[in-house]
Amino acid sequence: MSTCMLLTVWFLMCISGSVHQIRAQIQTVATTQQDEARALNSIFAAWKIRAPKEWNISGELCSGAAIDESITIDDKAYNPLIKCNCNYRDVDSTICRITALKVYALDVRGPIPPQLWTLTYLTNLNLAQNYLTGTLSPAVGNLIRMEWITFGINALSGPFPKEIGLLTNLKSLGVGLNNFSGSIPPEIGNCTKLLKIYLGNSGLSGEIPSSFANLVEMEDAWFNDVNVTGRIPEFIGKWTKLTILKIYGTGLNGPIPSSFSNLTSLRELSLSDISNGSSSLEFIKDMKSLNILVLRNSNFTGTIPSNIGEYSSLQQVDLSFNKLHGPIPASLFNLGRLTHLFLGNNTLNGSLPTQKSQTLSNIDVSYNDLSGSLPSWVSLQKLKPNLVANNFTLEGLDKRAFSGLNCLQKNFPCNRGKGIYSDFSINCGGPQIRSVGGAVFEREDDDLGSASFVVSDVQRWAASSVGLYSGSSNNIWVINTLDSELFQSARHSSSSLRYYGLGLENGGYTVTLQFAEIQILGSNSWRGLGTRRFDIYVQGRRVEKDFDIRRTSGDTTVQAVQRRYKANVSQNYLEIHLLWAGKGSCCIPILGTYGPLISAVSAKPDFTPTVANRPPSKGNKKKTGTVVGVIVGLGLLSIFACVVIFIIRKSRKRYTNDEELLSMDAKPYIFAYSELKSATQDFDPTNKLGEGGFGSVYKGKLNDGRDIAVKVLSVSSRHGKGQFVAEIITISTVMHRNLVKLYGCCYEGDHRLLVYEYLPNGSLDHALFGGDNKTLNLDWSTRFEICMGVARGLAYLHEEASVCIVHRDVKASNILLDSKLLPKVSDFGLAKLYDDKKTHMSTRVAGTIGYLAPEYAMRGHLTEKTDVYAFGVVALELISGRKNSDVKLEDEKKYLLEWAWNLHEKRQEVELIDDEMSEFNMKEVKRMIGIALLCTQSSYSLRPPMSKVVAMLSGDLEVSDVSSKPGYLTDWSFDETSKSSFSVTGTSTSYSTSFVTPRESDFKPMLGVKINEGR
Repeated sequence: MSTCMLLTVWFLMCISGSVHQIRAQIQTVATTQQDEARALNSIFAAWKIRAPKEWNISGELCSGAAIDESITIDDKAYNPLIKCNCNYRDVDSTICRITALKVYALDVRGPIPPQLWTLTYLTNLNLAQNYLTGTLSPAVGNLIRMEWITFGINALSGPFPKEIGLLTNLKSLGVGLNNFSGSIPPEIGNCTKLLKIYLGNSGLSGEIPSSFANLVEMEDAWFNDVNVTGRIPEFIGKWTKLTILKIYGTGLNGPIPSSFSNLTSLRELSLSDISNGSSSLEFIKDMKSLNILVLRNSNFTGTIPSNIGEYSSLQQVDLSFNKLHGPIPASLFNLGRLTHLFLGNNTLNGSLPTQKSQTLSNIDVSYNDLSGSLPSWVSLQKLKPNLVANNFTLEGLDKRAFSGLNCLQKNFPCNRGKGIYSDFSINCGGPQIRSVGGAVFEREDDDLGSASFVVSDVQRWAASSVGLYSGSSNNIWVINTLDSELFQSARHSSSSLRYYGLGLENGGYTVTLQFAEIQILGSNSWRGLGTRRFDIYVQGRRVEKDFDIRRTSGDTTVQAVQRRYKANVSQNYLEIHLLWAGKGSCCIPILGTYGPLISAVSAKPDFTPTVANRPPSKGNKKKTGTVVGVIVGLGLLSIFACVVIFIIRKSRKRYTNDEELLSMDAKPYIFAYSELKSATQDFDPTNKLGEGGFGSVYKGKLNDGRDIAVKVLSVSSRHGKGQFVAEIITISTVMHRNLVKLYGCCYEGDHRLLVYEYLPNGSLDHALFGGDNKTLNLDWSTRFEICMGVARGLAYLHEEASVCIVHRDVKASNILLDSKLLPKVSDFGLAKLYDDKKTHMSTRVAGTIGYLAPEYAMRGHLTEKTDVYAFGVVALELISGRKNSDVKLEDEKKYLLEWAWNLHEKRQEVELIDDEMSEFNMKEVKRMIGIALLCTQSSYSLRPPMSKVVAMLSGDLEVSDVSSKPGYLTDWSFDETSKSSFSVTGTSTSYSTSFVTPRESDFKPMLGVKINEGR
């Protein structure tokens, strides 16, 4: 008996082992269904992407991460990604079917390949955030197993196929931010299992189909900036499982259906910009689960519910731009989780609650009828509520914390009835600057947060900002304006932004508003698909509806847009209001990219002013004594002035007369030699930054605290006065954030000095090639931004300056880095001043081998394309982290440009990347290499202008294929017309040559170009 039992157990174990072995063998031989494999390969080939090795092991698509059950399709670590189900049998083998596909935010371009619709086992498809174009095929109806599908944030167009209604298992449909046309297909109502629908910014229009009443399982519904019309459907109130409902920027009409009171599961409710009907807030009485409540700009009437304190989960409340009245419930200010509260632009009255919760830090109560004394909490640190346009009593208020608030109460009382100003100019979000036309745009760069205001020091102008996402933006290149510096900053608010002119003389004015879209950038990329639209009001009159900066500029690149409006000032103040009315995208390229954005505001009178246009003097007492004091003072001052003039005239006899400097249109600041001597501690050797053949450079500090670099030209220098003045004229006429700033000069007798801003991080060549002495570690994103900055600086010199300026010596040592590693091109137009071998701000008289365009070195043909060639070499140095030539390396690597071309031909560009960079964006690397090779083409006519280089780097323009190798200096031969001598001794990298002047018709005029000069 026992023997039988043992045999039985042994038999069962053998059977069990065989089953496991068979299963293992089945798993081992599981393969992707052939037709699906071919389809996926075709799709990826069309989109120019590859299946990564994490799930395409040894060419088997359904392997690795694709069949690992612990990895979901939404795992951010894997992209692109497929998921497979290998439980299908085909005769004697196991077949894997592709059930999920994700190609997310990879900027794949072009139409959706038809092979996609053959993957009928798909249940999850995520193609969001790309640049897919063309139509959405009706063949989408083949994907009958589909549950989760999104085409959101693409450039798809045409009608939305009704065949989507065949996907009856669908749980989520995302088609927002596309260019579809036509109405919303009523067939979507057949997808009764739908939990989520995202139609915002889709381009669809018409009424919301009545068949949507079937979608009773709905949890998330977004209808934002979509041109749906008609009454808000009553059936939405039957979607009782809704947790998120967003309806704003549509053409829907009110009032709010009473059935909405059934939506008690809502956590987020946004109803905005609803017209033709008013509603009270009664319908929200049982929505106690709300975290976010936005009922904005929709004519809501009545009072704020007295039981609002029971909504304990509220974190954000926006009831602005309605017709609410009555007092503010104290319980609203004491909600324990509330952080943002926007109640502006209603007719609320009474006083502010005396207490508020610690979490509530962003408060807007502007433009109401509130009154009384302000509670003590308004003066808390990190809290600056927007209290504009009310009737508050301001006695005892901290004037430092709320400077100028009295000027922004109802009717703007400051200087009312007695205007003292006749104009104002504001650099929105930025520092004070002077425009090319000479106008001073005042600083407006305070941190206004989500709800605040600012009044200028002399009460000439003010600003008020309200919005969940607000702030200032900067560091963007604007290409079509002489005042590019004016557009390097902007003020942004996601809701409401107002500017005021205060104390203005009454009369007619011309208001000038200047814009540049510096947040939504690029083309052929999902990052450039966003839209920004807002309304503009001047003196309460709407002058622009759905104003779109990019659309107005008519271009996808960053262009300046200027708008002028006429306005009449009758009560000594002027108001400019920019209002977001729900239109445009919300989150492209990042969350909060919507609402007003403006770079500059100004107003000029259309009449001859009679006011002084300056602040009133503060001292008016004891006028007689003042007059006597002035007379005596003027007498003493006259005597003193005569003595000073005598001394100066006497001393000037020792110095060379500098009429040329004095006759300059754009005069640089002239420093006294004694001032620079003091700033550098009498040119103390410990302050010396470097020394070259033409002089020395010293670090100094001016009395105003600015750090400077002072170039002292040696007395023995052969550099003539005429050239010195001409070069100063050149550099004084250009100003750009990527060019080193010239503070001024000194020209007294034999003393010739230039004063530049001091840049603490030194030159790019030291940062890249400094070896053991390197103090900076430049990661890829920093290198890419440096490359972009240099390109922008050169584009300005070539195409934006009043006259084309060719640098002639672009190289890593002539690119300096400021404290934030912002690159600045140095010594443009002054390349012949100093030997840069040791100096901080460097240049070479002769240029540098490796950076020289062949036609310039051998023919003397000098155009702006000479700089383009050198830029291409610098770009390769940034990628590789090595100098353009290194004789210590093996033969194929000695010359960087030649090595880069060879790697490009072999498609082995990755070998060029600096080993010190552990992380990099391969797509950007290849783009930069392609641009560098274009810039270094043998024929200068094939090299792109720097403006196109900027566009290619930013992704606004495709990088052309490079079909011919770059031009190497060694490739050029001499002929009888080119009298050239080349000498390289020791480790020197400079050359001397006699150039031939090209025909005048070949090139456009340039400043500072001496073709026949021995360089």
